[in-house]
Amino acid sequence: MGIRGLMSFVEDHINEFFTDLKLRDTKIIIDGYALFHRLCFSSNLELRYGGDYDSFTDVVEKFFESLFACKICPYVVLDGGCDISDKKLNTLKDRAREKIQMAHSLSVGGGGYVCPLLIREVFIQVLIKLRVRFVQCFSEADRDIMTLANHWNCPVLSSDSDFCIFDLKSGFCPLNSFQWRNMNTIKGTRDYYIPAKCFSLDALCCHFGNMNKVLLPLFAVLCGNDHVNLPVVETFLSKVCLPLGTPSSKGRRHHRVLGLLNWLSRFADPTEALDNVLKHLPRKSRGTVKKLLCGSMGEYLQSQGRLQDFFQHGAYACPDTWNPGLPPWVLAALASGQLSPFISDALMLRRTILHTQVENMQRPNAHRISLPIRQVIYGLLVNTPPHPGNVAWDALPPQPPAFSEVERINKNIKTSIVGAVELPKDHSDLSKLTELSLARRQILLLETLKVKQSILDPIPAALKLPIAVSCYWVQHTEAKAKLHHLQALLLGMLMGPLHAMINSPDEEALLGGGAEMLYEELQRVKAQPGLRLDLDTAHVFCQWQCCLQMGLYLNQLLSTPLPEPDLTRPNSTKTLENLCCNDTLFSPLSRLYSGSLVHGLCRQLLTSASVESLLHVCPEAQQLYEHMFSATRSCAPAELVLPKGKSKKRRQKKRGTPWSEKRVGTTLNARSWHEGGNRFELLMVGTLEEHMEAAELE
Repeated sequence: MGIRGLMSFVEDHINEFFTDLKLRDTKIIIDGYALFHRLCFSSNLELRYGGDYDSFTDVVEKFFESLFACKICPYVVLDGGCDISDKKLNTLKDRAREKIQMAHSLSVGGGGYVCPLLIREVFIQVLIKLRVRFVQCFSEADRDIMTLANHWNCPVLSSDSDFCIFDLKSGFCPLNSFQWRNMNTIKGTRDYYIPAKCFSLDALCCHFGNMNKVLLPLFAVLCGNDHVNLPVVETFLSKVCLPLGTPSSKGRRHHRVLGLLNWLSRFADPTEALDNVLKHLPRKSRGTVKKLLCGSMGEYLQSQGRLQDFFQHGAYACPDTWNPGLPPWVLAALASGQLSPFISDALMLRRTILHTQVENMQRPNAHRISLPIRQVIYGLLVNTPPHPGNVAWDALPPQPPAFSEVERINKNIKTSIVGAVELPKDHSDLSKLTELSLARRQILLLETLKVKQSILDPIPAALKLPIAVSCYWVQHTEAKAKLHHLQALLLGMLMGPLHAMINSPDEEALLGGGAEMLYEELQRVKAQPGLRLDLDTAHVFCQWQCCLQMGLYLNQLLSTPLPEPDLTRPNSTKTLENLCCNDTLFSPLSRLYSGSLVHGLCRQLLTSASVESLLHVCPEAQQLYEHMFSATRSCAPAELVLPKGKSKKRRQKKRGTPWSEKRVGTTLNARSWHEGGNRFELLMVGTLEEHMEAAELE
């Protein structure tokens, strides 16, 4: 949620409404969604290249290390799917449009804030690695956070202005004044604390004539939050004379906030104030508006959920108003974060929102490539009825199973209707999905990704899913992937195994330090800034991330028939030699994909470097790379990679004339390379005549 203008208003009055805290030796309830956005956007991370997940992982780890040093026990609460009433749909669509504009700005060299696509998955895996307790709510988390904080009598850490309205016993600490990077020690001790500011609801009410704090939920809905945006409220605001109090620049800046708080302070309780609001509205709309306002005010009451039960016993009861009879395993997986809010939205609303990345806005959105994977996900969910409260769906006549997707089209959004794949009956009973054998679940996953099991046999277990996804990616013409894209992607996947090997000093010494040399060279490539973003390259890697995201979600829904790649940094001491022998070493996404690295590798592979020149210092890494390249090459279209002899034959067949007869020679600048002892050649895009013309110009 969020109340327009409220956070900046209270921060302008920081001396009146906040107290200083030296936070240590306490529990704290953390708004997970607010935290990972804050850490992503306030840590000088590169946002153009689709996510430097390794750098983000470092920041998250350092944040929690600061908490642990101060003996602060964090409990992270994450938002789940959308509310079943869908009352935030318009707000969500507005935010999707804003995100498109920011992504476009970043893509052309401007500013903006767009979270990388897999940031939530990375964040959750860091929490698991650090053993930070967390829960994923069944819908929006604000009320559950407030209820848990009051139960444990501890503060809330967030950036959501709604926490200025909740009556919190131990207060609300805004993230932007939570100085976790600047720990101090209590004088005369070795005890660390984090300087913080704590918002005082009592101080706010005292500032406005000791107003009754139960009036604040009405203030929130009148001021405008994510749930209420009615024209009739604007009608009320235009007719009532809002007292601003003492004129000031701050008052002019926050006219609505200041005026509403002064106006509401005149009333003893919400009933009296609400009656005064309604009398300014047309009679015919008063009943409807009253019902809506009262319902929205209820969002600031304690929730029925008991998150403390989850943290103490590993489970908590799902609200009856939310659950239409989902299987217990689904509810447990949602609460533990093993299933994403995407699955929840598809189950409850038959609607999903596909988030825009920093991609080429002139091309179809990057999520189009993963549509077949999503259709299989929908096929697994389709026999679960949408929630009975979803009136819009109930009003529709009987129709084939379909889901709606909110997606980008150019620089706007549209809603598309997507059919679900029809699956065998034993696959479409969600309650029995976990009872299917591992082999059958794995077959469904691999068939969806268009990969044969035998192709993945030489691949280490933890890399099987990313390589299977990459095989799917290269098979789709929408990707328009080139050889250097594939090479850069696979080279980037070596970062996790290299990091693991370096942290095994004995093994690294035996191998002559090659892993560390290669790792440092890749880090150097990552650190080199690009002058501008190559939009086509960005779009190709955005498509790969979309494939990986939906591959992860399908794998999770099928109870991980392939090991899920750890999306954080590995801390294993296994060697690359063991990894190449099908070891189960994690391959973290923070080391599996780094946007700055793969974009930098693309630039180098197109100009000076080659795969061989990079990998020759570390034969073990070269062996792993060749396994991965061989697997993806077997699925790639002929236009991407072909052995030289077959390449000539294919060109003669398609164009009718051998290259040599046209005397083109090397002026075509065709790129060649060696993999696994074979010579390969990248076919250039375009007609022979176009290449001849280019050769003449040279």
